[in-house]
Amino acid sequence: MENKMKAVGLYRYLPIDDPESLLDLTIPKPQAKGRDLLVRVKAISVNPVDTKIRASKDQIEEKPKILGWDVAGIVKEVGEDCTLFQAGDEVFYAGDSTRQGANSQFHLIDERIVGKKPDSLDFSAAASLPLTSLTAYEALFEHLAISHNPSSNANKNLLIINGAGGVGSIAIQLAKSVGLTVIATASRPETRDWVKEQGADIVINHHQDFSSQLKEANIENVGYILCLHSTQMHWSTMAEVIAPLGKICSIVETDKPVDLGLLKDKSATFSWEFMFTKSLFKTPEMITQHEFLNKISQMVDQNEIHATKNHHYGTINAENLKKAHKQLETDTTIGKIVLEGFD
Repeated sequence: MENKMKAVGLYRYLPIDDPESLLDLTIPKPQAKGRDLLVRVKAISVNPVDTKIRASKDQIEEKPKILGWDVAGIVKEVGEDCTLFQAGDEVFYAGDSTRQGANSQFHLIDERIVGKKPDSLDFSAAASLPLTSLTAYEALFEHLAISHNPSSNANKNLLIINGAGGVGSIAIQLAKSVGLTVIATASRPETRDWVKEQGADIVINHHQDFSSQLKEANIENVGYILCLHSTQMHWSTMAEVIAPLGKICSIVETDKPVDLGLLKDKSATFSWEFMFTKSLFKTPEMITQHEFLNKISQMVDQNEIHATKNHHYGTINAENLKKAHKQLETDTTIGKIVLEGFD
């Protein structure tokens, strides 16, 4: 079994209640070459992207498809071209959508999108951070071009739609760390409490009119909007409340075209954030994900931000991963779901 490893994967794309939607497997153990690290997976987190990729479709895989794009683990081997890590290093990362995922005992990953695990966190807490923190970091500081200097953000505000989800939970903290006033949307008592715990200054209900709720809080408009849910449904509302020359970023695809013309009179900017873009197109900016993860790790160790693990679903196996997928598909998850270790 030295060249084999345990994994959880699929051959067919099925509803999560189907017994074959996720399977316990034994597959070949890979080897590190080039700039790849071979990481011994200690803990993983489960994200909506896992459920979207697993969603039902008429496609059958000849080789098993392994999901999973949030990892904390230990470097076992390094490729001959690696310069950033060595065997024994503790790392965390969000992976590459063009390659096999990390729901396996060992995983290959390009070192340019890997960061040093926070020393202050155990593996399960560290696994809750990479995908959501990279998404939030890129959205806030690359797409929305928010300054890292708190004095530059005095009297500036950010509206986060769906503040209690994985990305929202870390985006609130990152925005507060640079001095922004953060308005988060949440509709249930437990989600309202959660976003306040993450640092939100103002909480509004995304099922009610945004503009009137903002005015009740003495806010006329918002300079930045990060949309983490239902872009299409909230489009006209975002156009209404964004400030002149403001910026909107979304991570949620639309089913139908939206009217960009609604932003014209305000000269407002709209952009997409997709955490996998850099690795998908092998852009020169790939290395920034290594740098951003190291920055996030440093911020955690300095108590500037904290991990958003909120559910531990036990060891990494098909049964527990099915439970995690099923929970995510309810669209009511608060914070992050993690699993740790193999049976």
